[in-house]
Amino acid sequence: MISVEEALERILSYVNVLEPEEKPILEALGQVLTEDVIAPFNIPPLDNSAMDGYAVQAASTVGASPSAPVELRVVGELAAGYVFEGEVTPGTAVRIMTGAPVPRGADAVVIFEETEEAVHKAPTAVRRLDERVRILREARPGNNIRRAGEDIREGQRVLARGVVLRPAEIGLLASVGRSTAKVVRRPVVAVLSTGDELVEVGQPLPPGRIYDSNAYSLAALIERYGGIPKVLGIASDTVDALVAKIHQGLDADMLLTSAGVSRGDYDMVKDVLAREGKIDFWTAAMKPGKPLAFGFFRSGQRRIPHIGLPGNPVSSMVSFELFARPAIVKMMGKTHWQKPTIRAIAKDRIVNRDDPRRYFARCVVTEEGGRYYASLTGPQGSGILSSMAAANALTVIPEDVDVVEPGEEITVMMLDWSQGEEWGTA
Repeated sequence: MISVEEALERILSYVNVLEPEEKPILEALGQVLTEDVIAPFNIPPLDNSAMDGYAVQAASTVGASPSAPVELRVVGELAAGYVFEGEVTPGTAVRIMTGAPVPRGADAVVIFEETEEAVHKAPTAVRRLDERVRILREARPGNNIRRAGEDIREGQRVLARGVVLRPAEIGLLASVGRSTAKVVRRPVVAVLSTGDELVEVGQPLPPGRIYDSNAYSLAALIERYGGIPKVLGIASDTVDALVAKIHQGLDADMLLTSAGVSRGDYDMVKDVLAREGKIDFWTAAMKPGKPLAFGFFRSGQRRIPHIGLPGNPVSSMVSFELFARPAIVKMMGKTHWQKPTIRAIAKDRIVNRDDPRRYFARCVVTEEGGRYYASLTGPQGSGILSSMAAANALTVIPEDVDVVEPGEEITVMMLDWSQGEEWGTA
């Protein structure tokens, strides 16, 4: 067996960042930008009002107070998206809405609450241009004005190559008029389940058979972390059937198989890998997930990495999180693949002495009084998928630790930070 660190290092050494593609910006969410984005203009492009109110010359409001209001003549009204053709002169004002360009001549905006409108609201949106407004507070130059280029200056680098596009970055691209972005493309990951005992969901379940859950949990994980799953279905326990299905997945960027990597008579994935491609290793010092085959297949000049995951559903998902997820993330051009780890206090006794390997038990991490606590999610058998559904973290118990007693501090790897809708509790 090799260590978890060595297994991951070998896998990552086989995968490279994929080539760029141009995508509509909304479809590029979560992808890595492959170019610098330079602003072609200022944002905002013109000085504009930060509040609803009146654009004025501050000098025209000197001495204004509730007891001694200053009266100005209203010469226009301006909504966002329009430009006032006239000019604000001494003793005049323009009624202005938030976001509207500040008229020529104005150097401040007096908010509605500091005018007679705070007391007497107009009953209609139709207003005469010869009416007057009383200002109840003196304005200072620049009050309630957002300056041109306050957010972004023309020629400024808005986004740098290598940035992951989150919703805020998508908004920035839109704000400078970009409808598309050049990003590292998403990897296509083929998923193949193996075993005569498996039945596709939606079909009748004969005695002795089980539904193929691994294909769906793995495909969901691939999609969650930014890849594009290609589900190949189920290969029966014959070499010919397995080879035929594998060949269907060789147009992908990576191939994942589940089951067939142990020592049983019908566990032949690693044998096919050795015959059809190259095998690098096939066991890792961890539990669950000891049987783990890794190597690659060739398709012409292409080399397709293959990770043979265990068949037990928990082992398959844990192995994916530790090995397949970092490989997918690397192919997408991301450099931060580590899940966050924290220290938490164990609430349960955790036994690791029977077969000392690194132990990734399923647990729920909660925060109580400023400290984190980890509780096991019940029985920890590698076939108990419900224990994974109940978890938001995995314990990381070192190989040389036999037992963790309640109250001891341990390291946990967070799968989900949220304790709300992201992992199943409202």
